[in-house]
Amino acid sequence: MSAEERKALMEELNQQEQQEQTNRRDAYETMRKELVNEVKDKAINLVEVVKQFRDWLDGEVKTFRDVMREYGHLRKDEQMSFTLVEGDFKVEVRSNKVKCFDERADVAAERLMEYLKKYISGSSKGAEDPLYQLAMTLLERNRQGDLDYKSISKLYELEEKFDEEYKSIMELFRESNVVQATAINYYFHQRDENNVWHRVEPSFCRL
Repeated sequence: MSAEERKALMEELNQQEQQEQTNRRDAYETMRKELVNEVKDKAINLVEVVKQFRDWLDGEVKTFRDVMREYGHLRKDEQMSFTLVEGDFKVEVRSNKVKCFDERADVAAERLMEYLKKYISGSSKGAEDPLYQLAMTLLERNRQGDLDYKSISKLYELEEKFDEEYKSIMELFRESNVVQATAINYYFHQRDENNVWHRVEPSFCRL
């Protein structure tokens, strides 16, 4: 085999190897795209089902509590917590007071959003700045559209990393923390063949 033939053969082999790498990469990226899209669709659908269940449960429990109050099955009219047992299934409705914010927190949140936009404009990392990402995460609201007290409390811990304007915004958050709300939580239990109750928890963390 001549030098030219060997050179041509090497070029052909290199082209084949490059094509195989391209094919493997394309196959991998296609598989990744299909997996993520499938998980996304199922996750979003599942979240919507759970939300609908929670909304339905809130309405049914409120109606049943009104019936219990009418028939005198509550210790006091304002009682929110109770337990229902039927056969091998138990539903616990538990209420607790939680700290929340008044309308001033909405103003503080808007001010903080504007502050953070200015902050990343002067940061070399931009929106990838970890402090910016942390603060934005802590500003997320729950399903009722309310700010989370524990999350906002963590924003206070960042005061030393920012300036006086940030501290002023945090003070407005603190001033708005004057209202207490009632949070309702539901717990489900099922009794096994040994008459032992086990928590039924629709959560990834418990599966």
